[in-house]
Amino acid sequence: MLQPSLVKNDKKAQQLIWAVSIVVFAAVVFLSKYKLEVDLPFNVHIFATVNAIINSLVAVLLLAGLFTAKSHNYAVHKKIMLAAIALSVLFLLSYIAHHLLAGDTKYGDIDHNGILTIDEKAQAGTIRIVYYLLLLTHIPLAAIILPFILFTAYRALTGEYEKHKKLVRITWPVWFFVAVSGVVVYLMISPYYN
Repeated sequence: MLQPSLVKNDKKAQQLIWAVSIVVFAAVVFLSKYKLEVDLPFNVHIFATVNAIINSLVAVLLLAGLFTAKSHNYAVHKKIMLAAIALSVLFLLSYIAHHLLAGDTKYGDIDHNGILTIDEKAQAGTIRIVYYLLLLTHIPLAAIILPFILFTAYRALTGEYEKHKKLVRITWPVWFFVAVSGVVVYLMISPYYN
């Protein structure tokens, strides 16, 4: 096992983790209600593409992290998981930028006018229901995973490996699902970006 990187201070860690989690959640919710009308020299949906690439990389890192942990290669595991966290921070910034600059896109809105007609709904078909069902699982899980990720990392960095392993059983599959489903959501909605 690795030597702890942080000095254990549960009270301070809990306060910081909950503060960061609440601020991030509030920022995403608050900023998602606004759209900046800015004329940029590039397509703002590039952020959505960046998000999908980041989510893909995070999913690969999570698989590599699982493999290195199972192989007892803890030094590499630590680097991989910290990289996954760093990429998730970049994802968050890109996600906020995309929603601030692009606003919402309706699934099936072929003419990109923000209004979904009966014909557009019919053309999108039942895959539209699949999209929204996926979104109904992806969004809440994405909203609640941050404190789990931070607590799981904290337990590892303080050398509390048994507690870390218990949290990983919850955190890893949810984080992996959020990363993979984020890519699938992007692939499904991107044809409707203007």
